[in-house]
Amino acid sequence: MLFEVWAPQAKGRVALWLEGVERPMARVAGRAGWWSSEAAARDGARYGFALDGGPVLPDPRSRRQPDGPDGLSAVVLPDSYVWRHGWRGQDLRHAVFYETHIGTYTPEGTLDAAAAQLGELVELGISHIELMPVCPFPGVHGWGYDGVAPYAVHEPYGGPAALKRFVDTAHGHGLGVVLDVVHNHLGPSGNHLPSFGPYFTDAHHTPWGAAVNLDAPGSDEVRAYLLGSALAWLRDYRLDGLRLDAVHTLADDRALTFLEELSTAVDTLAGELGRPLFLIAESDRCDPRTTAPRETGGIGLHAQWNDDFHHALHTALTGESQGYYRDFATAPLAAIAKTLTHGFFHDGTYSTFRGRTHGRPVAVATTPAHRFLGYAQTHDQIGNRALGDRLSASLSPGLLACAAALVLTGPFTPMLFMGEEWGARTPWQYFTDHTDPELAAAVREGRRREFAAHGWSAQEIPDPQDPATRNRSCVDRSERDREPHARLLSWYRELIALRRAAPDLADPDLAAVKVVYDEEARWLAVRRGELRIVLNLSSEPVAIPLGRGGRVLASWDSPRPPGSDGLLRLAAESCAVLADF
Repeated sequence: MLFEVWAPQAKGRVALWLEGVERPMARVAGRAGWWSSEAAARDGARYGFALDGGPVLPDPRSRRQPDGPDGLSAVVLPDSYVWRHGWRGQDLRHAVFYETHIGTYTPEGTLDAAAAQLGELVELGISHIELMPVCPFPGVHGWGYDGVAPYAVHEPYGGPAALKRFVDTAHGHGLGVVLDVVHNHLGPSGNHLPSFGPYFTDAHHTPWGAAVNLDAPGSDEVRAYLLGSALAWLRDYRLDGLRLDAVHTLADDRALTFLEELSTAVDTLAGELGRPLFLIAESDRCDPRTTAPRETGGIGLHAQWNDDFHHALHTALTGESQGYYRDFATAPLAAIAKTLTHGFFHDGTYSTFRGRTHGRPVAVATTPAHRFLGYAQTHDQIGNRALGDRLSASLSPGLLACAAALVLTGPFTPMLFMGEEWGARTPWQYFTDHTDPELAAAVREGRRREFAAHGWSAQEIPDPQDPATRNRSCVDRSERDREPHARLLSWYRELIALRRAAPDLADPDLAAVKVVYDEEARWLAVRRGELRIVLNLSSEPVAIPLGRGGRVLASWDSPRPPGSDGLLRLAAESCAVLADF
């Protein structure tokens, strides 16, 4: 087989070490900085590259790191897995996403263990499971956002073969699979890319130090490296889409941006494979150009997370006003109404959190609503809290039901976070397993300092390095059969089934969404075609003027339809979905 490596940093010699034997590599004609060598190799054979007589380093394009990020790479033969299920894919138009972390979705924390639970998601009505990053990182347990080796799969999760088994099993259940990938930085430990070439540049400052090199000298090869990784996930693992972490932190001043290149390449691959593929951005820019078609001057990504909707809903449910919630807390129901009808809350408005105007208006007449993902909870919004507490730690089942109703009947593509559907009481906390003692101590102390500024004592903040922190974060499936969890789980199933059955709930027209609300009385009503979704977030019953008639399709506390006075009487902290006669 052919072994290749881009190593422009090498001054005169690159060697392939394959199963303990050194083999010289030759420069590749016409490809500056590339070296190659032909050698027979078995599946699983350990190998690496040595530059100018230095230490043997893992392959930057390694498909498997069986001994962790600092160990040798292992050969993965392309035909070593036989797929069992054909798959035509599913697009975004009717999708319901489920964000999952493999390391805490089951106590075992493996892809095979997670695959055994996929039947639950089919029963729930999910269309796509979104996996948090699976690239190798130090130790066994972690969130995955400090990964390295962006072509490989974390060995404690089961490695590349286990990911293929997982995807194959999911497709057999009719579930699409989306993977969260990180292009804006690599982890601080186990990152050997700078030894090979200019993968990073000091031309830009990022929260992680030197930026990934997308626009400085040598960036053509770096961009090709990241494009190759993205396409490999979609092609070789048969994934349906990628979630792109924090694209607003990608430093890229080139006229043709990396994201445009990526969206073009993915659309081309979708045509070649004959099945839909998509890219979902996490971006805090509130910029509709992120998902606007390339031919109209947009970047051409297919969807983006909508944090504005989350923040508005969160403040309405909890009353919190710290940090970025401050912008939404003055009139949270008005903020919800604006996001449901205009996409973003910040669309050129002043942000007190940022101290400046922020965002750009969405062209609601031409932008399909499914280009935005709407959610009440995510890994970020739970795990980045001091104690990793979910909404279920402080809200009543009724308010959790209201959140579900708005997410699952709203105009955006819904997304749930694992365990949300039964109101899981387990936290989801920040945990790491750094093998470098100095890095472990720095992460621990950094976390404590961060929250000390908000009044938390060091003893209150879970130690990320303590295995108990990860263990506490594993979902407890036994809750599903107990109240009030069982009732909430049934409610989620009912709402997702209703979303699938009611054409009005699949309408992509944002301009057709109508919202009325009473900020003081804390009720809100959303009209979607012939359906009305009504929420009472107050601790007292309310009478909501809806007009005469209608029938209740789904409800948390079984209200009667509006009577002759046109008032719908909703119990405290409850919700209902009604249809016109």
